[in-house]
Amino acid sequence: MYEQVSHSLLNKILTDLKPEIHEEDLRHFYTRLGANFYSIHSLFTTLYGDREDFQQQMQKLVETMAEKYIHRPDYLRQVDIDRENDHTWFLSQKWVGMGQYPDGYAENLAQLQQRVHYFLELGINMVHLMPMLVCPEGESDGGYAVSDFRQINRRFGTLDDLKALAAEFRRHEILLTLDVVVNHTSNEHEWAQKARSGEKDYQEYYYVFDDREVPDMFEMTMPEIFPETSSGNFTWDQDMEKWVMTVFNDYQWDLNYSNPSVFIEMVDILLYWANLGADILRLDAVAFLWKKIGSICQNEREAHLLLQLMKDCCQVTAPGVLFIAEAIVAPVEIIKYFGEDAINAKECEIAYNASFMALLWDAVATKNAKLLNQGIKSLPDKLERATWLNYVRCHDDIGLGYDDSDIRAVGYDPYAHRQFLVDYYTGKYGDSNSRGLPFGHNSKTGDTRISGSLASLVGLEAALEAGDPVAIDETIQIILLLHGMICSFGGVPLFYYGDEIGTLNDCSYLDDPAKANDTRWAHRPRIDWAKAERRNRPGTVEHKLFFALKKMIAIRKEIQAFADFNNRELLDVGNPHLFVFARFEHTQPVSRVIVAGNFDTEPQHFNLAETGLKAYLPNGTIRDLYSGEKPAMFKDDLVVPPYRFYWLTGR
Repeated sequence: MYEQVSHSLLNKILTDLKPEIHEEDLRHFYTRLGANFYSIHSLFTTLYGDREDFQQQMQKLVETMAEKYIHRPDYLRQVDIDRENDHTWFLSQKWVGMGQYPDGYAENLAQLQQRVHYFLELGINMVHLMPMLVCPEGESDGGYAVSDFRQINRRFGTLDDLKALAAEFRRHEILLTLDVVVNHTSNEHEWAQKARSGEKDYQEYYYVFDDREVPDMFEMTMPEIFPETSSGNFTWDQDMEKWVMTVFNDYQWDLNYSNPSVFIEMVDILLYWANLGADILRLDAVAFLWKKIGSICQNEREAHLLLQLMKDCCQVTAPGVLFIAEAIVAPVEIIKYFGEDAINAKECEIAYNASFMALLWDAVATKNAKLLNQGIKSLPDKLERATWLNYVRCHDDIGLGYDDSDIRAVGYDPYAHRQFLVDYYTGKYGDSNSRGLPFGHNSKTGDTRISGSLASLVGLEAALEAGDPVAIDETIQIILLLHGMICSFGGVPLFYYGDEIGTLNDCSYLDDPAKANDTRWAHRPRIDWAKAERRNRPGTVEHKLFFALKKMIAIRKEIQAFADFNNRELLDVGNPHLFVFARFEHTQPVSRVIVAGNFDTEPQHFNLAETGLKAYLPNGTIRDLYSGEKPAMFKDDLVVPPYRFYWLTGR
């Protein structure tokens, strides 16, 4: 868009660019900068327009983007062009991801490269490597307390190892996803150390206060993230003799994005990793980017403006790179992290579907889909050029952040129902065989979250200990049911490493003082490769799971209706134990797949004629695309066995 004020400034900025920038071929850069500059200028003005150094900061921002473009490898520039020409490429059903700790999956990046065949065997073509940047020994929050944003920790290897891995991924068309922790740094980061030494410029990189007057005002409305281990949101730093905002842990200092220098530093870091070969950047804790007295300091409008500005800057220099929003917030809030545009994602193209994840766990515990159906009704439609990450487990805990009105709508009391779920998954309820662990208990509110591996949470650990083959097979069916849902819902299914072979809780974390107080380490295992080898032995749990999931992934990739173009319709079949929805090809609306999942221990049925689903499955024998079988039917009643899912077609 042409607008005189912004473009007159752009002309001046381009005239004043450093000579070494002028000497480069910046044809595509200038084209993209011109197309995005009105938005960049408008956002930067909204956030920082009242500063005396506004123009100098704008100059610095443009030069940062230009310098990173100059250093962007030619092959990545070509990737940018290819993805611009196919701008919905990531909405395809062919993408299936896996999240993992690099030193949990392998010893280091070099060894990980040698095990790329495992991804290919399973069908994984997007790999999210959990944070591996330099961080303090011990107090690192699992890698999310970063001491150096441009170097990886030596235990993972070197930057050359990462480049080699990225090249190997490209050869096999595997997307590389890397973490960037945008909300905070470690208190050992160079910026924090300079702040501690008294450098005012770097103290302004953080929220630093001489006394408790302002912090106490913030504390009146800000919740506690880790009330058990890090109460409050501010920490006294003895070296500075000041209070510093530490929302997560006392060793993680929140960055002050009201300072444009912080924003420009982070854009430079994002583009640095883009140039090293990242296809996708996962932006950690984006809901917390802007702090405001009198609020909970989450989901503020300015946080969205910052993300829009980051995306615009990235589209100038590295438009082929996608952003994931790590914002585990209510559905009405999470949808905003795609952006407010009617069509195109203007913040992050991908967001975690934490609501769907938590609702699936509710269905497993209650053995019905009442809250699942109600919660999905409350999930707003995403933008067209945006997609979900759908997952069963990840490195983090399971939060029970259901909307109270949804809980009441299905006949439960919110407090009692959440307590039931905590008791169920920690094995305290009735005949529950779950082996989950409580996490983040807040004695003030009563809230508790849940840790544990998928296999241990669904009862596989208990079934194996009991040597009960019936219970073992039942838990395997639950694992397949959950993955059948995330593979068909709409978006990118994100598997969690070890789940494909039934990895159980790893309680060795209790022997490490730095981890012993954080139950999430129970589901952050080192892969047992001897156990993984059992996937090739028919009859083992590992074989049953691995090859069932491998088959599921392969079939998913062939079903065009599973591409994500807002082509899902939730269906009411009148049976509270069933979760049923339709997927249809966006180019062929009459070509549909009916997805049905039974969360009960007993077989359930629904009537195709009474629910109007006969029209969805016309002309031919109904069959399940996953099993290849014809489901049991009596007249128009279709039977779904216990803990089974169907991908039904009439073709």
